[in-house]
Amino acid sequence: MTNDTFLKACLRQPTPYTPVWLMRQAGRYLPEYRAVRAKADFLTLCKTPALAAEVTIQPVDIIDVDAAIIFSDILVIPEAMGMELIVEEGKGGPRFPSPLRSSGDITKLFIPDPTDKLKFVMDALSLTRRQLNGRVPLIGFSGSPWTLASYMVEGHGSKNFRYIKELIYNEPKLAHILLDKLAKAVSLYLSAQIEAGAQAIQIFDTWGGILTQDAFEEFSLRYIKQVIAETKTNGAPIIVFCKDCGHSIEKIASTGCQVIGLDWTIDIGDAKKIVGDRVALQGNMDPTILYSKPEIIRQEVKSILEKFGKGSGHIFNLGHGILPDIPVEHAREFVRAVKEESSRYHL
Repeated sequence: MTNDTFLKACLRQPTPYTPVWLMRQAGRYLPEYRAVRAKADFLTLCKTPALAAEVTIQPVDIIDVDAAIIFSDILVIPEAMGMELIVEEGKGGPRFPSPLRSSGDITKLFIPDPTDKLKFVMDALSLTRRQLNGRVPLIGFSGSPWTLASYMVEGHGSKNFRYIKELIYNEPKLAHILLDKLAKAVSLYLSAQIEAGAQAIQIFDTWGGILTQDAFEEFSLRYIKQVIAETKTNGAPIIVFCKDCGHSIEKIASTGCQVIGLDWTIDIGDAKKIVGDRVALQGNMDPTILYSKPEIIRQEVKSILEKFGKGSGHIFNLGHGILPDIPVEHAREFVRAVKEESSRYHL
């Protein structure tokens, strides 16, 4: 590869600087992305490999990130399992009009063959990998079983997650049946992504932080472990990003992953002390810092680099996805600052 800095950092190998990419880096903050989106609705963009590949590569060209992440959505798995998914612009995000509310609803779900029902993702990965031609690595991803279950039971995003919490507390056995089914589907999906060309994988546990620590361990972490154990990685590193789960960093490090993604509420220096040399760390600047002046962005980058300190095993990222109204030049300055400021920590 021309630039394998990201993959080396995932495996805690020496790198000349700290590699950097952004969650949601193929997105609305880029005029080039908006131009493609003007031609296709969101799900059509996800399901058209040529368009998905085009927007996946845009941030590599425009802001010079060290990895590409395939353009897709975590909710394509529930759709492939038999649920109707609706994404309407400006109407509160994706939704399932018939959420899972009974044992019969859960029984009806099937574990899809990802090379059939999710072939568009595999085709997008293969095409993107060819078009990148070794410039930077390509990341695949999935939602965690718990996060997927939360959307599938609630039907949409939620403030209090009433229905999924009712399920885990009133009918824990049924919840475990759903989560086990999702873990099997996710591991097959990730294995297929690696086979199709993904060189690393990220598992997004967006809603792990809504649970108590005990419930997080029982209903989320247990199934992340299962996914990692059952995924045929072929050496591809796995990143686990659990939002608002700073209480369980040590337990996340024991899932079998190679990298822990940190949100911006965690001090990366403290996290490094907890995990030692067991896993690499990814993160973790507050995304809203990118609204600031370039000198403030650089100052925050320097602060996080200093907290991590010398040594390998750091991938710079935001503590969540880049926001849609961030100026492109600020994103470019962020990437530039990481590369320029981090080299002295790698001497």
